[in-house]
Amino acid sequence: MSPDPVRLHVVTGKGGTGKTTVAAALALALAADGRSVLLVETEGRQGIAQLFDTPPLPYEERRVAVTRGGGEVKALAIDAEEALLDYLDMFYNLRRAGRALRKMGAIDFATAIAPGLRDVLLTGKIKEAVTRRHDGRPVYDAVVVDAPPTGRITRFLGVTAEMSQLARSGPIKTQSDGVMAVLRSPQTAVHLVTLLEDMPVQETADAISELTKADLPVGSVIVNMATEPVLPADGLALAARGRLTGEDLAPALAAAHLHGGPELAGALAAEVTEHAQRWAGQDALRDEVEALSRPVVELPLMTGPMDLGSLFELAARLEEHLQTEVAA
Repeated sequence: MSPDPVRLHVVTGKGGTGKTTVAAALALALAADGRSVLLVETEGRQGIAQLFDTPPLPYEERRVAVTRGGGEVKALAIDAEEALLDYLDMFYNLRRAGRALRKMGAIDFATAIAPGLRDVLLTGKIKEAVTRRHDGRPVYDAVVVDAPPTGRITRFLGVTAEMSQLARSGPIKTQSDGVMAVLRSPQTAVHLVTLLEDMPVQETADAISELTKADLPVGSVIVNMATEPVLPADGLALAARGRLTGEDLAPALAAAHLHGGPELAGALAAEVTEHAQRWAGQDALRDEVEALSRPVVELPLMTGPMDLGSLFELAARLEEHLQTEVAA
């Protein structure tokens, strides 16, 4: 297997699609076989800490999981204030002055009146993690970002380009150009998490269109929480057409010694019909997802609470998908 050129994996999706869970599972998949991966949270919800059952993440890279072959996942919750202090220190040697500004509340004020500044700082920190090197080698084999939802993702990733246009020269322009060079390069992929439901699929299609227009590289579409049909194909088609009745089910119920008569049979037939029609609708949405012309992987609906074992199960599916994509 040839090495995957993608080192920055940005994971987005409509709210409720499980993008944080998918980002965590993707980080585990990428860390297999001794690789080092950084998982970055950008929205301050501490969802990653909850998934890995750890204390709330500080603005500090901490190990949250060990994978096959001694690989490890570290996690970081990016704090806009701390990122600004890093920025002032890196380009202006003004960390001490930045701390004074924070005590005065100036940083909170600046990020409140200029929301785009927060995104500039977040993407700047992400770029720093991707390009950071030690002894000539990248510190991380991959960086995975639990990014803002699809409705905001193009603006989040593209705001630094706007900053570059405003600053004609100097360190701000240099930093902005450096960030966009990484985000628009082959080493970045924006993955979109969706469900087989109308609104998430439509938002995914819209986001792909916006990202493409902004010259941002689109990766895979990840269909999350996919379910399997409970009926064989012929019964599924019959029920989806509304042609299954209680009378059809009555002999099987009697053979199984289930009592309830026509009332039970009718209720079960109605449930089966609803399931079959929902499945038919999902199949139609699968066609829409395939029509987006992006690599697609489906992750199963996990029953029970999401724990580390469940994350590793999802990671195995994603690892297989990644290997297929690299081989292709």
